Amino acid sequence: MKVLEEDDSLNPMLSAVNLIDVFLVIIAALLITIAQNPLNPYSSDNVTVIKNPGEKNMEIIIKKGKEIKKYKSEGNIGQGDGEKAGVAYKLKDGSMVYIPE
Repeated sequence: MKVLEEDDSLNPMLSAVNLIDVFLVIIAALLITIAQNPLNPYSSDNVTVIKNPGEKNMEIIIKKGKEIKKYKSEGNIGQGDGEKAGVAYKLKDGSMVYIPE
């Protein structure tokens, strides 16, 4: 009968149960975070991510469906032969208009 009269604060098993509950909450939060990531490999969305835009170490990540491609900048300025194809104007409402020559 001594077991029934024991104080619950002395039982070490109650502390372990509380730790398990805390870990379950942390795992659930991590799973929700992974599911909301735009580069989640299990989603079929099309996503483009640009890291460090305009810098020498710029990186572009393109996800189409379940395929992910990475493009890294080499730090060089683009150059080549070409000709002017037209003019682009930005309107007051923020939209862009392209006028070919």
